[in-house]
Amino acid sequence: MLLLRLAGSGRGPPPTHAFHSTPAALALHCSPHSPRNCFSRKWTTRRCDPSSHLPPPPPAASRWPLPPASSLPSRASSSPRPRRPTSALTDDVLALVVFKTGVSDPSGRLAAWTEDDDRPCAWPGVGCDPRTGRVTSLSLPDSSLSGRLPRALLRLDALASLSLPRNNLSGPVLPNLLVALPRLRSLDLSSNRLAAPVPDELFAQCRSVRAISLAHNQFSGYIPPAVASCSSLVSLNLSSNRLAGPIPDGLWSLPSLRSLDLSGNELSGSVPGGFPRGSSLRELDLSRNLLAWEIPADIGQAALLKSLDLGHNLFTGVLPDSLRRLTGLRSLNAGGNALTGDLPAWIGEMWALERLDLSGNRFTGAIPYTVANCKNLVEVDLSSNALTGELPWWVFGLPLQRVSVAGNKLNGWVKVPDDAAIALRVLDLSSNGFSGEIPPRITAFAGLQSLNLSSNSFSGRLPAGIGGMRLLEVLDVSSNRLDGAVPSEIGGAVALRDLRMGRNSLTGHIPAQIGNCSSLIALDLSRNGLTGSIPHTMGNLTSLQVANLSQNKLNGTLPVELSNLLSLHIFDVSHNMLSGDLPNSRFFNHIPQPFIAENAGLCSSRRNDSCSTVMPKPIVLNPNSSSNPSSLDTPTAPSNMHHKKMILSISTLIAIAGAAAIAVGVITISVLNRRVRARASAPRSAPAIALSDDYFSQSPENNATSGKLVMFGKGSPEFSSGGHALLNKDCELGRGGFGAVYKTVLRDGQPVAIKKLTVSSLVKSKDDFERQVKLLSKVRHRNVVSLRGFYWTSSLQLLIYDYLPGGNLHKHLHECTEDNSLSWMERFDIILGVARGLTYLHQHGIVHYNLKSSNVLLDSNGEPRVGDYGLAKLLPMLDRYVLSSKIQSALGYMAPEFACKTVKITEKCDVYGFGVLVLEVLTGRRPVEYLEDDVVVLCDLVRSALEGGRLEDCMDPRLCGEFSMDEALPIIKLGLVCTSQVRSNRPDMGEVVNILELVRSPQDSAEDELV
Repeated sequence: MLLLRLAGSGRGPPPTHAFHSTPAALALHCSPHSPRNCFSRKWTTRRCDPSSHLPPPPPAASRWPLPPASSLPSRASSSPRPRRPTSALTDDVLALVVFKTGVSDPSGRLAAWTEDDDRPCAWPGVGCDPRTGRVTSLSLPDSSLSGRLPRALLRLDALASLSLPRNNLSGPVLPNLLVALPRLRSLDLSSNRLAAPVPDELFAQCRSVRAISLAHNQFSGYIPPAVASCSSLVSLNLSSNRLAGPIPDGLWSLPSLRSLDLSGNELSGSVPGGFPRGSSLRELDLSRNLLAWEIPADIGQAALLKSLDLGHNLFTGVLPDSLRRLTGLRSLNAGGNALTGDLPAWIGEMWALERLDLSGNRFTGAIPYTVANCKNLVEVDLSSNALTGELPWWVFGLPLQRVSVAGNKLNGWVKVPDDAAIALRVLDLSSNGFSGEIPPRITAFAGLQSLNLSSNSFSGRLPAGIGGMRLLEVLDVSSNRLDGAVPSEIGGAVALRDLRMGRNSLTGHIPAQIGNCSSLIALDLSRNGLTGSIPHTMGNLTSLQVANLSQNKLNGTLPVELSNLLSLHIFDVSHNMLSGDLPNSRFFNHIPQPFIAENAGLCSSRRNDSCSTVMPKPIVLNPNSSSNPSSLDTPTAPSNMHHKKMILSISTLIAIAGAAAIAVGVITISVLNRRVRARASAPRSAPAIALSDDYFSQSPENNATSGKLVMFGKGSPEFSSGGHALLNKDCELGRGGFGAVYKTVLRDGQPVAIKKLTVSSLVKSKDDFERQVKLLSKVRHRNVVSLRGFYWTSSLQLLIYDYLPGGNLHKHLHECTEDNSLSWMERFDIILGVARGLTYLHQHGIVHYNLKSSNVLLDSNGEPRVGDYGLAKLLPMLDRYVLSSKIQSALGYMAPEFACKTVKITEKCDVYGFGVLVLEVLTGRRPVEYLEDDVVVLCDLVRSALEGGRLEDCMDPRLCGEFSMDEALPIIKLGLVCTSQVRSNRPDMGEVVNILELVRSPQDSAEDELV
């Protein structure tokens, strides 16, 4: 109806604009109650933006002509509707209605937008100029809108503010958006799913725009250099996208720019200098990119800076001296880089500083005392450096709320003065060399929420005053030298969620008062000398998810109240002296065996465990009784009788039982020897290693050719080629750090690969070895090699895997000719498959430890499978230095954490190895190459080539013509991020898989947009 009125009814000249077009008129003529039927004719022929049927925007100086009054149709109603005051208002209504048809509105936010209204000013999200009635603002945050950004927006030429954050809009941004909206001052399209490169035209005529936010989208490509021409720009936020390349020159010279956020992208190269005196910059965030080289020396010229974030990049060198001029700076973050040198004393000249983060660098020397001049400091993070000396006094002298100096080389006693400020909320002194007693005064910090003193050399008792810290949520004093009992006052810390006291020398009982800590989620008291029983009050900890009480001297039974713990995921009481039946609950009925191992008396009838191992009470035998001698008897003889009673103690019974067992053993061995001699006289077709059913058969281990074979799942356990094939050089497939691998065939014809471990003297006990191997046998994933079984003797251990005919990745990369080398798509699929396999292992708590190309195998379809996982768990006597010597072939894949004894090896080490593997797959080069007079490290080579714009030179020449650098660039950058020297900068493998899947199946490109 609206369009027909605009087009005229034959009683006057038609408008001069394109709306007189009959197809367009028919397309727009639809019920206002079902606007999605509009343009249906167009949508059936091609995918398009419905707003594309609108006429082109008029020149800025003209308006569409208003039709004569006589040409406007009259209504049949007796109360005719008021005419629209101007054609401009008509345009706004039409544009917004078309906007509505162009997006999906599942929440009905736009339900009130109807073409029957003369003015849109009362519509949700629409704001108007009270004088002219024109639409000046469109604000629809968190409205669940989806679809492409409608071109109808270009008709709202009086718009001053466009705000559509936190929706699901997709596709590219409209290139001529700022040109078509000459009065626009603020543009916010953040937190959507907008993709494609940021068009150069967007900033070509940015005119009077003051604020632009495209943050948290999926924009790629470079930042258009034209952005440096937006002289009125006050705020620019392009954070959390996929923007790459350098930072454009000239940004620092924008006269009005106060806030610039480019964080969370893939920007590389050096940060350009040229910060002018008198710069208006107040906030600058370049964090979480790949920016390298030194921080610009003149950055201190931006004297008005209040917040500067350079964290988590690749910056090297020292903190530039010009920073001392930023006396008004409130927040400085340069953490997660590779900065070196001593912490400068001039930090104390930054009087206004409230937050200081220099963590994760390579700073050395003492923490400067001049920091005490920063009276406004609230947060300080100097963790993960190489700082030395004592803890500075100002840690307890300033009104600080959060302090972390973890992971340094600080030492000495921790001294808390009597007049210490008590504002601390978080204190982390972990992984240093602090010694002496934990100062009791620290318990006076009533507001403390997290206290981490782990991995130091603290001694003595835990202060009883801990119980008075009613806001304390995290207490970690693990890996120290604490002794004495767990204080019963601990029950007063009712807010505790995470309590860790493992790996100390604590003694005594677990206090019953611990049951008062009803908020506990994690409890670790492992590796101490605790005795007594587990208190039944632990049944009150209904939020408990993880409990580790292993490797103590606890005895008695598990209290039945533990069945109340419905949130339990881990309850480890292994290596104690517990006995009796397990509690009856879903968790304890299916508790993994390692959690209760080395407790000879623990059993469960619900788990089909025999409870006969529970030690009986002593039996008293009456020698005068004629009844069964094993029956219980109560002494009734007169006191003057001289007959003596015989009392058999437990030790006597054990001796008798042992003798009986020996006799049975002798008989059994005799029978077995007779069978062996009988078999020796008959023709032999089966090997010495044989199995008659699905589980195992045993023979004496003093026979070098016999042992215990266990096969998991289906398949014949016998080897058709005989046991000699396991050690036959002709069947050897290769050798690694843990041993040689041989190929053999099961009796049913299935080939298997058998690894002969060459570290026998360091392998766990038989039971522990079997337990760990059986855990590994449960690993089932298409990108992980399956463990089929194992063989055990005290001098020989074999692991049996699926055989994969495709060989290992190392051979395909480094030993194949150009004719049969891996293609681009094959390499990408291998990278993605390995990432999925590692993700699966990490989700099941398995750290690979030894990832490299020779441990990635290919099946007959070229699908990659990760092998040799979890073997380090079989070798508890190996520390990382011994293991490193066993894996010399892994040189170049090993994360820098291996060089630091105090740093825990985690999944992030596998992420580092995966990053190296990515670069190896794409470049075809080895992780480390030894030349005549030089050593080339692949990570450094690729990073240098990326920063110098010479990345093509690094790519495998055998891939020539199969790919474009646009395809390779995000994968290479991902590899470099994974090989970050700072492990906190490395993504999780789950994040890696998500990124690779997005690279493989990107969103619809801008080419899909129809005009």
